Amino acid sequence: ANASNLKNFLSAVRLAHQGTDIGALPLSTLVPAKNSEVEKPKTKMIITSRRDYPLTKNFPYSLEHLQASYCKLARIDMRVLCLKKLRKLDLSHNHIKQLPATIGDLICLQELNLHDNHLESFSGALCNSTLQKSLQFLDLSQNKIKALPIQFCQLRELVNLKLDDNELIRLPFKIGQLDHLRFLSAARNKLPFLPSDFRKLCLENLDLFGNPFEQPNPLVPNIQLKIPLTLLECAARATVNYRIPYGCHLLPSHLCEDLEVAKTCQCGSACLSSFIQITVTMNLHHVAHTVVLVDNMGGTEAPIICYFCSLDCYSQFLDRYLQSN
Repeated sequence: ANASNLKNFLSAVRLAHQGTDIGALPLSTLVPAKNSEVEKPKTKMIITSRRDYPLTKNFPYSLEHLQASYCKLARIDMRVLCLKKLRKLDLSHNHIKQLPATIGDLICLQELNLHDNHLESFSGALCNSTLQKSLQFLDLSQNKIKALPIQFCQLRELVNLKLDDNELIRLPFKIGQLDHLRFLSAARNKLPFLPSDFRKLCLENLDLFGNPFEQPNPLVPNIQLKIPLTLLECAARATVNYRIPYGCHLLPSHLCEDLEVAKTCQCGSACLSSFIQITVTMNLHHVAHTVVLVDNMGGTEAPIICYFCSLDCYSQFLDRYLQSN
């Protein structure tokens, strides 16, 4: 609290170390510091211009909230990655093109804002990091991202996800695994349809405005059936249907990756590379309480993919569809 007292104390320590008699040491009576004299650890720092960005001194290690916007940063400062108490990191309105995997070392990080940068991807390594257990808010809006990795849906603590104004041509295949997700916005992207897993979401607010959704046509299926089924397809279906444990220690890694993206038929059975695919219309109110209109015509419906493991399953669906129409 008192720099002068500290200097005197260090001088006394140095003299004592050199063997000076204790009576000759410049020791003063200790007086407790007043609360007003003690600087509290800094927990929040907001920087909104390039000239205010610290170049010669480190960030306080006690920071829990750091905002560095409009600083023209081309990459994430490695000093930021040493702030282990950081809960909220806002790097919006910069020129960041790539994220280092070491962001995953910020074990307390709950909010990450990367709005308005130059990102083209979000790495799978980040999805496999400790962010799986901590990250609740993620803003990737206004970037140049075309697709998210298959591992993205391992960020299962996400509550709020913003993907607006990117170049997304699809949403994550297993997006239904994000069972804590309540707010999702992916407006003004290039989505032609929604993944089958989208049905599993339970949202409070959903915004998909301005996507070029295709007109669904259940009568024009994409048939990828292989008859008879290959041994690989039979084994894969059995593994998923009977919940047989598997992993890279048991199977080649490419087979594990295939199993992770197994499709689910309307009958509940799994299919891998042998299936029939169609798109059907889904009212988005089935997955969200509040829905922003999909288009200027007042619609709240969007096309969603459906899979069938066999001709029999597709025929049963087709009968029901034709009867209802």
